[in-house]
Amino acid sequence: MYSSAYHTNPYFCTPMSRILHTSFIHLMLLLLLATGCRKEKLYEEGDVQLRFSVDTLSFDTVFTSVGSATQWLKVYNPSNNRINIQRIEIAGGSQSRYVMNVDGVPGPVVEDVEIAGKDSLFIFVRVNIDPNQQNTPLIVEDVVRFNTNGNQQQVQLVAWGQDAYFYRKAVLQGDWIWENDKPHVIYDWIIVDSASSLTIKEGTQVYLHAYSVLAVNVAGTLIVSGSIDEPVHFQGDRLEAAYQDVPGQWGRIWLSPGSVNNVIDYAIIENGQVGIQADTMGNSPNPTLLLRNSIIRNMSVAGLLLQGSKAEVSNSLITDCGEFAVLLNIGGEYDFRHCTIGNYYNFGVRQTPSLVLNNYYLFEGDTIARDLGDVYFGNCIIWGRNQEEMLFDRTPRAAFNYVFDHCLFRTEMPANDPASFLNCMKNQDPLFVDPNEGDFRLSLASPAIDAGSSAIASGIPVDLFGNSRLPDPDLGAIEYQEED
Repeated sequence: MYSSAYHTNPYFCTPMSRILHTSFIHLMLLLLLATGCRKEKLYEEGDVQLRFSVDTLSFDTVFTSVGSATQWLKVYNPSNNRINIQRIEIAGGSQSRYVMNVDGVPGPVVEDVEIAGKDSLFIFVRVNIDPNQQNTPLIVEDVVRFNTNGNQQQVQLVAWGQDAYFYRKAVLQGDWIWENDKPHVIYDWIIVDSASSLTIKEGTQVYLHAYSVLAVNVAGTLIVSGSIDEPVHFQGDRLEAAYQDVPGQWGRIWLSPGSVNNVIDYAIIENGQVGIQADTMGNSPNPTLLLRNSIIRNMSVAGLLLQGSKAEVSNSLITDCGEFAVLLNIGGEYDFRHCTIGNYYNFGVRQTPSLVLNNYYLFEGDTIARDLGDVYFGNCIIWGRNQEEMLFDRTPRAAFNYVFDHCLFRTEMPANDPASFLNCMKNQDPLFVDPNEGDFRLSLASPAIDAGSSAIASGIPVDLFGNSRLPDPDLGAIEYQEED
């Protein structure tokens, strides 16, 4: 009875049940705690890819007094596993104008930073610039580099280094005027929007960063209003002396299809890839481009790339281009008067002629022809190092009309058609003063002196530098001057 009562009495069964239940709960809690404390697996493969809140960290403040600014960057681990970033560094090291702080750890280099799966960290970056140092670059750049399991990634750092007007991926709407009180710096691109205009006043300095473009949209207009004493200057943003004559430092001025009434007067355009590109005629009775009294030089590809367009170019010097000085492509209408095309490119071996005329393009194996309606060169010089400096690339499917009137040129083509070549000189060296150093004045013995037509010159009575060319005009943009 005692034994039976012991096993059946509820007052004796309950304590044992409670003990077992409590032990089970403790065991489960210990297992859960152990599982929770266990670290995620560390991902060590080389295909890991960090994600960043931005690809370029920009410090858009113009530093006028304080000289420093701070921005933050979020670094995200998109994987499910824990990762270790072996190295985060400012590429410029201790000499950089940038300093960083990685989750509370400062330094130009921070190592072994872990991020849990689907987690992130913050990096704070500060730039220090003395706004009164005029030798500071217009744009101060560096990068933050990340090395994760051997995989290299980086985020660009960009700050404005001087007091200037800065434009980055900007669309200009309405009528804009750029004054000459401070430099204007273009980073990436700006676009003059449709039915909008940009007027650049005399003496304005325009700097373009690597590959940057100044573009004009359909029905947009660019007016460059320089003067003989204060031309508008387009150039790269590297101010060091070593970059003074280096081509290819920026992109191009692009008058896109349908832009209208663009005028560039007294401009210096240098050290880019393409000086001016104009594509197709706009909806205007006026030329797409009027280029006057200007210098285009040291372009890595072309000085003028005009495609199916209408342009008038006068009193201008187009020199030292890596491929073409003037490419008149896919038809169009063009008028050149008192221009000097002199190609003595010093940064490689040029295989292409300085001047090309073309009236077609190829599309999916087919030839698409466009009329080269009227091309006129009057009182011009076309010269360079190559034996052949002119190419007429034509198809009979479209018009191909040209006239060279009182011109001096270098070519191996026949030039004896009296309807196309009027009073021209073939393969007679114009004897520039020092073309290898960019001096395209005429020397005393030049055959171009007094060889021009006064009728052509009457509409352009002074040369690029303001010297009278009448009554006996020389060929080209620069009239010979006797030395005192």
